Amino acid sequence: MFKKILIANRGEIALRVVRACREMGIQSVVVHSTADESGMAVRMADESVCIGPPASRQSYLNIPAILSAAALTNADAIHPGIGFLSENEEFARMVEEHGFTFIGPTPEHIAKMGDKAVAKDTVKALGLPLIPGSDGIIKDADEGLKIAKEIGFPVLIKAVAGGGGKGMKVARSEDEFKACYTMASSEAKAAFGNGAMYMERYLSNPRHIEIQVLGDGQGNAVHLGERDCSIQRRHQKVIEECPSPALTPEQRNFIGELAADCVRKMNYRGVGTMEFLFEDGKFYFLEMNTRLQVEHPITEMVTGIDLVREQILVAAGNKLRFTQKDITFKGHAFECRINAEHPETFVPSPGKINRYHAPGGFGVRVDSAIYDGYSVPPHYDSLVAKVIVHADNREEGLMRVERALGETIIDGIFTNIQLHERILQESEFRAGQFNIHWLERMLARKQEEQKKAAS
Repeated sequence: MFKKILIANRGEIALRVVRACREMGIQSVVVHSTADESGMAVRMADESVCIGPPASRQSYLNIPAILSAAALTNADAIHPGIGFLSENEEFARMVEEHGFTFIGPTPEHIAKMGDKAVAKDTVKALGLPLIPGSDGIIKDADEGLKIAKEIGFPVLIKAVAGGGGKGMKVARSEDEFKACYTMASSEAKAAFGNGAMYMERYLSNPRHIEIQVLGDGQGNAVHLGERDCSIQRRHQKVIEECPSPALTPEQRNFIGELAADCVRKMNYRGVGTMEFLFEDGKFYFLEMNTRLQVEHPITEMVTGIDLVREQILVAAGNKLRFTQKDITFKGHAFECRINAEHPETFVPSPGKINRYHAPGGFGVRVDSAIYDGYSVPPHYDSLVAKVIVHADNREEGLMRVERALGETIIDGIFTNIQLHERILQESEFRAGQFNIHWLERMLARKQEEQKKAAS
């Protein structure tokens, strides 16, 4: 087992890994920028190393600085966390080349699944269903238009690299296709340095269903159920729940076993997430994230399995400690992402937290690195806390998450807690009747109602 792990990340996920290390008797090192020198993860780790100024490029994306910190502190392994370098093939390879263990998949698997076109070819060969679309990368707008006519409009033009909703455009007709293609490609080139595009049929009302998988790189793999991540704004998840209210047990077992079998055949090592769109009883593979997910706690709540611990164990060369038959699912879990942003305008709201009170009680978990007096820096993602609840069933879970949000106090900055409370009050959400477009349509409807009331 590892003696010391360096955590190449920040905020709540860095603290999450520090906690797992402490419970496993492993020393932890947290790297940080000058903006995060007072961060809770820095305070709680056994050691910390400043690796640069606030800008991510000069700190959390600075591979030489991170590797130097690992060498300086005599770390055995590096945990990349979520975001930043967690899905960077070059980083994973350099970690291994410098004699450290990368707590994640092999560089080859990161590269393969990070290229969405290659990923689709890979999983198609392994039996996963795909949305009808282009056969790999589109050469140019003319070729794309020809394919779009064959698929049928509307079509979704997507960047091969990147994520977070950037480099994506919906072309609803032949007339607007070329303009959409040019905008998507330019946006992707600016954001990811790669303007290559692929295309697929645009599904009108799908759910976003993801399957948590875990493999040991030794031929063993399992799935840990699904998460419904359909409550999104601008392709960013807001509320996640597990299990999905839209799936039957038969559908759950079908897609779970399919995903696990795919991972098994790939000889995949570590945790990963297979993302699908689900519409009219059919699943369509979207992409695979070769890392831990922000929403991993709800899977932990319903399975009782510590995913970070399992990450570390398989990275250390251990075989999976359980088979699919050993995994049971109990109850229902929700996660609300609390962001430092205005609840209506969604403008980021960095600044000093004057007062903070975390909710508690039975079935409530909060993953956060904030505290009284902490200043949320303006340089990074606005996520400041995750309010997670677990209950025997969905109805109890809804009541519990409402109660937990009502107890949460974060003064000094704006947060989106009010948005979560509004969502929870909606009858369609409470009935489980929503899709990936539901939240944006709800917000548009509320805005229109306010305009009418004002006039």
